[in-house]
Amino acid sequence: MNGPAVQLPFPVRVECPPGACVCEREQLLADPAGDHRPLAIDRKQEQNLVARIERVRDYQDLQHVQALIRKNVGAELRIERGPNEVRTVRGIIVVLEEKPGLCKKVRQSVPAAVRRLLQERPEIAYAILDAHDLFGQ
Repeated sequence: MNGPAVQLPFPVRVECPPGACVCEREQLLADPAGDHRPLAIDRKQEQNLVARIERVRDYQDLQHVQALIRKNVGAELRIERGPNEVRTVRGIIVVLEEKPGLCKKVRQSVPAAVRRLLQERPEIAYAILDAHDLFGQ
C-alpha cells in the first residue's frame, strides 16, 4: 500500500515489522468508516500513557485513566480480580482489550504499567478488590 487510504487528523503510528503484530493496521487504514483512534498511539503517546499510569494517585484516578483510554483509544482497560483466590497482585487480571489498529506492544506495556502501579500502591489494589465485592460488602 502506498500510504493511508484515509486522511486522518493526527499522525499515524508507524507500521510494525511483518509478523511482529496482528493489529490489522492496513485494513483499518483502508476502511473510512473504521474507528481510527487506536492508530494515534505511537511510541511517544504510549510512553505518555505509561507515565500517566505511573502517576495515578488512587483508585478514582485509575478509573479516570480507564475512562480516558476508553474515550481516546476506544479500547477497554479491564482491571478485575481473577477467578481464583487473590494472594498477590498477580491474582488481579489487567487487560487492554484487542482493538483493530491497537499495537501488541501497547496491549502489553499498559497492563504492565498498571501491575507496577499496583505493586507500588497496594491500597489501589485493595480498592479494586473491594470494588469487585471481594470483601462481601
